[in-house]
Order: sequence, then structure tokens, then C-alpha cells
Amino acid sequence: MTVSKLIGRIWLDIVSLIVAVIIFILPFIFMVMTASKTPQEAALLRFGWPDEFLLLENIREVLLYGNGRMIRALRNSLLLTVGSVSLIVLLSALVAFVMQRRQDRAASMVSTIMLAGLIIPPSVVPTIFVLQWLGIYKTLIGLILVEVALLMPFATLIFRAFMSSIPRDLDEAAIMDGAGPLRIFFSVILPLLKPAIVTVIVVSSVAVYNDFVGPLYFLPRTENVTVQLTLYSFISQFSTQWNLLFADAIIITIPPLILFIFFQRQIVSGMTAGAVRG
Repeated sequence: MTVSKLIGRIWLDIVSLIVAVIIFILPFIFMVMTASKTPQEAALLRFGWPDEFLLLENIREVLLYGNGRMIRALRNSLLLTVGSVSLIVLLSALVAFVMQRRQDRAASMVSTIMLAGLIIPPSVVPTIFVLQWLGIYKTLIGLILVEVALLMPFATLIFRAFMSSIPRDLDEAAIMDGAGPLRIFFSVILPLLKPAIVTVIVVSSVAVYNDFVGPLYFLPRTENVTVQLTLYSFISQFSTQWNLLFADAIIITIPPLILFIFFQRQIVSGMTAGAVRG
């Protein structure tokens, strides 16, 4: 490698680092600083160190606001995320297994439907009518089904891409031993899908956890509040408690941030494994 190429690569790395700091790091620092200020100082929305560091006090006030509304929201978001992601992983893996192993018209039709699910935007009013007809409108179960329907196409494509790297010889060997389709899937295929499963779990968990529109439209009850809707607690028509609003945002950001920090390698491997091996 020549000196000019080495210098060019170093400059490229420096510019990329500066851009990443401006886009990702500085906004987070601003959020932490604002969440650490008094209401009067935070209302100025200035990028500066607070005169009095009140981050823990503001977070405590957010957690205790409205008789523990934030605690209830965290519980509801946990139930919503775990229920949705569990169904997404199970159903998407099963659908992807059938789509990958069958090459007939039915599999092609299902593939077209899944692709349409990625392209066509969801309709709110018809979905509300369906949920009301089923008697599950304004319930966590209804919203779980909505989240599953919205995220299954993406998860199915991830599983199908990874499953293409699994040789069919394993299926044939299991059939020779007398295993049925479900036994083949759960005993042979599913254990090999670990990287893809981790990817789908992390990506889907963050998507469900950060969903704002879904709970707003399909779960409009005070007792069913989710973490994203708690941001409304500190915003009004005439005033906004910016310090508590940003403290609320910090609490909301912590779970997905931890998830990405611990599973970033699995996410990358799961997203690229099908493309590399297939």
C-alpha cells in the first residue's frame, strides 16, 4: 500500500468518525445534559453543562409521575414486546421453512403476499374495524397481533435467506429416520437458525418497543400505556417540561441500547449469513 493510499484511508476514517459523532453522539449528550437541568434552565434548550446536575432526581420524578405511570408503561411494553417477538419468531420460521423447501404455486403465492406486506403501508381504520369485530380492540392481545402482522414479512425473508444455506440432505436424513415435517423443523432446522433468530429477536424487539403509532391508535387506554406514549405526560399546549421529557427519553432508550450492545455481532452475522453461504 502506497503512502498516498494510506493517508487517504486515514482521512476517510477521520471524516467518518466526525460524522458519526455529529449524528449520533452529540444528540445523546445534549439529551443527557438537558435531562440534568432545572425546568427553567432546560426550557432554554441550550447546549451546555447544567449549573446543578439533577439527572437522578429528574429520572426519579419521571418514574414516580402519575402514580408510577412509567413503571406501568415499562411492564406493558415488556409484555407487548415479548408476546409479539415470540409469535414473530415461531410463525416466521415456520413460514420460511415451507417457502424454502417447497417450490410450487402455493409457496410462490405466499412469497408474493410477504413481499406485499413490506411494500403496502398498513391501514389504520380497517384494522380498527377488524379488531372491534374480533372483540380485541384496546387490548394488548389485539396490538400483539397487529405487530406480528406488520413485522412477519421482514422476519420471514431473514429466515428464508438463512435457511437457503441449510442443505436439504439433513431433511432427507431425518425423513429416513421416520421424522415428520414438524419434527424435522423443531429438531433439525430450528437449532441451526440461531444467528437468524437472534437477529430477528433484536430487530423486532426494538421495532415493537419503539412503536409509537400502534399503541396510539390500537391501545388508547390509560391502563395500557406504553413507554413511547409516556412522552405525552410532559408535553402540553402551553408548556413543556423539557428536563423531564428528556429524562423520560433516556429511560426509554436504555433497554434497546443494552440489547444492541450485547448482540451487535449476532445481528450482523444473522443478516449476512444467508447472503454469504447461499
